Amino acid sequence: MKNLHITEIDPWLKPYSDIYKTLHNLSEKKEIELCNDSALSDFAQGHRYFGIHKEKGFWHIREWAPNATEIFLTGDFNNWALQTEFAFEKQANGKWELKLEESQLKHGDLYALQVKWEGGEGKRIPAWAQRVVQDNDTKIFNAQVWYPPKEYKWKNKNFRRKNEAPLIYEAHIGMAGEEERVHTYNEFRKETLPRIKEAGYNVIQFMAIPEHPYYGSFGYHVSSFFAPSSRFGTPDELKALIDEAHSMDIAVIIDLVHSHAVKNEVEGLGKFDGTQYQFFHEGGRGLHPAWDSYCFNYNKNEVLHFLLSNIRFWLDEFQFDGYRFDGVTSMLYLDHGLEKAFSGYDDYFSPNLDYDAIVYFILANKLIHEFKPGALSIAEDVSGMPGLAAPITSGGFGFDYRMSMGVPDYWIKLIKEQKDEEWEVGDIFHQMNAHRDDEKVVNYAESHDQALVGDKTIIFRLIDKEMYFSMRKDQPNLTVDRGIALHKMIRLITASCAGGAYLNFMGNEFGHPEWIDFPREGNNWSYKHASRLWSISDNNELKYQWLKDFDRDMIALIKENNLLATPEVYKIWENKADQVLVFKRNEYLFIFNFNPTQSFADYGIPLNPSKYNVVLNTDSGNFGGFDRIDERITYYTIPTETKQHYLRLYIPSRSAFVLKQERFKNIK
Repeated sequence: MKNLHITEIDPWLKPYSDIYKTLHNLSEKKEIELCNDSALSDFAQGHRYFGIHKEKGFWHIREWAPNATEIFLTGDFNNWALQTEFAFEKQANGKWELKLEESQLKHGDLYALQVKWEGGEGKRIPAWAQRVVQDNDTKIFNAQVWYPPKEYKWKNKNFRRKNEAPLIYEAHIGMAGEEERVHTYNEFRKETLPRIKEAGYNVIQFMAIPEHPYYGSFGYHVSSFFAPSSRFGTPDELKALIDEAHSMDIAVIIDLVHSHAVKNEVEGLGKFDGTQYQFFHEGGRGLHPAWDSYCFNYNKNEVLHFLLSNIRFWLDEFQFDGYRFDGVTSMLYLDHGLEKAFSGYDDYFSPNLDYDAIVYFILANKLIHEFKPGALSIAEDVSGMPGLAAPITSGGFGFDYRMSMGVPDYWIKLIKEQKDEEWEVGDIFHQMNAHRDDEKVVNYAESHDQALVGDKTIIFRLIDKEMYFSMRKDQPNLTVDRGIALHKMIRLITASCAGGAYLNFMGNEFGHPEWIDFPREGNNWSYKHASRLWSISDNNELKYQWLKDFDRDMIALIKENNLLATPEVYKIWENKADQVLVFKRNEYLFIFNFNPTQSFADYGIPLNPSKYNVVLNTDSGNFGGFDRIDERITYYTIPTETKQHYLRLYIPSRSAFVLKQERFKNIK
């Protein structure tokens, strides 16, 4: 590693330079070991070899199971019997292969493996299976031969994400409709996708795409890493959804869960060949104490082949545009970062660091950007590990963005613990902009995490029970007025201060009521809260429409002016007593008055000679405000005897507005 630019940006990292150098040297060594002289993208093609493939009139089925003594293919094609003609042959390095005549299998056949090892045997879903289905009655999972007569033809095969700041719409296919059931890829394409387009977001982040046995896990306990969940539809229907999004200039990324795997042994990787240590660490290191799952062994070349191939698979076969890596903190540290404060640099670089996992991150991010330039790579990390979202070439680990996970936690804490009149605007501004200079972050006020049962969305914290009684536009209610005003202000300051990208969870933009709760034993397997009530935002008589319209205009302002591409956010004015905050980004001036009762007339803001026009106003009647700001006039700075210019404004209580600057000509 020749360039450690991250230690120049942050001199406090210099004592740890040797650790960064070691990590990069290890990654370079591992890449050579895996690839020899070829590219990572050439190495990461295991999905084209393993699994089931039709080649020159024959079916070839291959798996890696080094501890197995026998493997049989069983299925509805042979009445699930163990027959010699369907026995695999053992190859070198723990590989197994079965070759069948084309007539012996057909599209749609169900199949599984019967794996035997010393002292035991069991049914297994192939690790590399690309299609897995669950029987509606028995709930049993099986792999399925997926070779439809007509291959899906991409309409937008050469789509590339525009070089613009990601405005991310986090979504879940199954809960994306109004009915109390699991919704589908096709329904999302026809009904939800146009809503996202209208809302102005340019990236969709899908949760729960790889197959997972328990629906209520949100997709974070993966069983089949190469199979899109069949509960939402077919692989071709998922491709059609992605294709349609691309036609709208919307990129599509997925949550990638390589931090752990479900322990299930039949439909997962748990003890696939009779051993825990095939894919995972042996003993305690292979068990995640908080998630009841298995942890991958990133030092094993076959595991790296599996995971890196998984990365290329989704980018290649389904034309996805990148990933949000889940559980990154858990991977970075041997203790998974559990119950750790990360209050000093030594907390990051103690012997607790998992070198193998970081080497994997470097290889994974190199692969993503090598195979698909412009693809997104986002890290979900709560620890704040320095260099995580810095370029590999400057000594970092190569993620494009880090999730700014402290921001939603901050809003929850502020709303829960402080009265409105105690909100400190300087602290709010600091929290919205607290990220490393060498990294870009995804700001968000709330994601799916804050909507889960046991927690509350921002709107529900602000309005609570009044959401059930006072959300008609003709029903005045002070609690609802407060909630709607703060909901808009919180989103505006979070998005406008974002360090490169912004995220919203599906429905939260219009203040979706209540919470998310998937069917489970504790709620009598109800789907009541596993849906999204779009109709309330379409209803002209309900206040949710105000929030939807505001979010649309806010996103349009950010997107059309590429506002987040300008990294600098300058604080112009802060008055703790007044609770007034003013900051500038590019040519836009953002004015916030968090004071719950006090409006200010003729409020002076020191600026250079300029004139301004209102381009967005939370107090607009179109968004449920009180129209206290005249949006028709141009606002001019006024000089004083000291030649300092001031912008004199009326700033209503509990409101925010955005002014666009137009400089005077020929003023010195």
